[in-house]
Amino acid sequence: MAKKTAGKGSYDIVVIGAGNAAFSSALAAHQAGARVAVLEAATKEMRGGNTRFTGGLFRFTYHNVEEIERMLGDNDDTSTIEFDPYSAEDYLNDIDRVTRGKYDPELINILISESFPTVCWLADNGIPFSFYRLPNLKIPGTNKHKLQFGAGFEVKGRGSLLSDRWFEIAEKQGIKVFYETQAVELLQDAKGRVSGVRAHDRNGNVEFRAKAVILGSGGFQSNPEMRTAYMGPAWSMVKVRGTRFNTGLMTRAALGIGAQGVGQWAGAHATPLDNDAGDYGHLEATDETSRVSYPLGLMVNLDGQRFADEGEDFKLYTYAKTGAKILDQKYGVIFQIFDKKTTPLLEKRYGTGKPETADTLEALAEKISQRSGDMGFNKSQFLKSVAEFNTAVGETEFDPMIKDGKHTSGLAVDKTNWAQRIDQAPYVAYPITTGITFTFGGLKINGDAQVVDLLGRDIPGLYATGEVTGGFFYYNYPGGAGLMRGAVFGRRAGTNAAKYAAGSAKKPAAKSKQNKPRSAKGKPAKKKAVRGKR
Repeated sequence: MAKKTAGKGSYDIVVIGAGNAAFSSALAAHQAGARVAVLEAATKEMRGGNTRFTGGLFRFTYHNVEEIERMLGDNDDTSTIEFDPYSAEDYLNDIDRVTRGKYDPELINILISESFPTVCWLADNGIPFSFYRLPNLKIPGTNKHKLQFGAGFEVKGRGSLLSDRWFEIAEKQGIKVFYETQAVELLQDAKGRVSGVRAHDRNGNVEFRAKAVILGSGGFQSNPEMRTAYMGPAWSMVKVRGTRFNTGLMTRAALGIGAQGVGQWAGAHATPLDNDAGDYGHLEATDETSRVSYPLGLMVNLDGQRFADEGEDFKLYTYAKTGAKILDQKYGVIFQIFDKKTTPLLEKRYGTGKPETADTLEALAEKISQRSGDMGFNKSQFLKSVAEFNTAVGETEFDPMIKDGKHTSGLAVDKTNWAQRIDQAPYVAYPITTGITFTFGGLKINGDAQVVDLLGRDIPGLYATGEVTGGFFYYNYPGGAGLMRGAVFGRRAGTNAAKYAAGSAKKPAAKSKQNKPRSAKGKPAKKKAVRGKR
């Protein structure tokens, strides 16, 4: 006997998810005159998706102090920072470099060109921004900080406040949020138009009828079965940095009605994480378990060997791929090593960890061995690795504010920047593992944030934004571009879905010159001929 399905009403727009991307679309749709419902799979206490577990970092273009003041308002003081402009060309170059030239040009052009207007829209609607201040970027002898190039701004209060503020905005605007409501199936009419959602709530099966549906439901990183199927067996037991509710159910539902998948399904944003962190993100810890100051020290595996160039680039250009390198090591566990010179420069988040500390490297090796337990730790190789590293360090001056070129020479894995000898006690070791943040493979969308089918045609009434989409990031990503993507395409999804719901849907927008990043000379920036192998 078929299960009965209760109706939960009819809306212009149903948004699935309750993170930054989902609420950006919900607010934009509401402001365009649509009646909106938001479906949140979590309880009220666990609400907010991955947004709660982020650092609240946004990457957008800016050119002068007037633009920065326009966006900041009274939330921070521009006299306390120094900065270099971050142009559309800079943004495109960063994306091109870290993704090895593999990205959807139309979508990236829109992301870049609409980044600053979208941040201003967020600020105008009550999202407070402030400068992203790092200990290693404080200008000596002053009260000023050097702004992190391209990603120098965070939400004031980070991801947890960003999430709370979105729910406050929704309540103020009268946007209805349904908690403990897990969307499981997309409904379609006889013409193939998406016409609602079937979901499970505390009382059983329910249906939400709508003129359009927006997917802001996140990636599949919290689903061990999907991780294993798409990314390989090593990812089946990995820790999840964020929410446990991003299970990929709506990705599967969309694929099930003919949506096109796109992107690097075996790739993900994977962050170095405190090895003592839980299997999923904890509300009390939020983003405090990330460990990304490794460019200032060394990383060694359980065999006592270095395995990566810690100083390849600034952390915001390497941390999303470093987790995958850690997962490749024995037991997926490594140690980050620092000494007296660099511990004052570590992020404040390191204060939540429980490191091993010793006055000699030999004593530190013994403590790491005890901490490693049955996994084992090669103490003699560790001491040899540190000694070889110290000998290979050049005499260039150390400067954490720039790529200083202070490197090693002659090692199997050289360090490119910030190579300082590990030679001043006390010595510190932090146990680290991999924390998956979000997956790179997802649904293909067009410039209007419409989900498209295998023939590239839009699926009427279906839109998507944020981590559920693919085609943006491959192999790696520049820090702050994830939340920015969710907001830019959330705003587009909400606006266009509201137009569609009102009967004024239009054809997908053609590529236009105003959507292309501009070079310093005012010409459209050319995409580099850099390509990574598939």
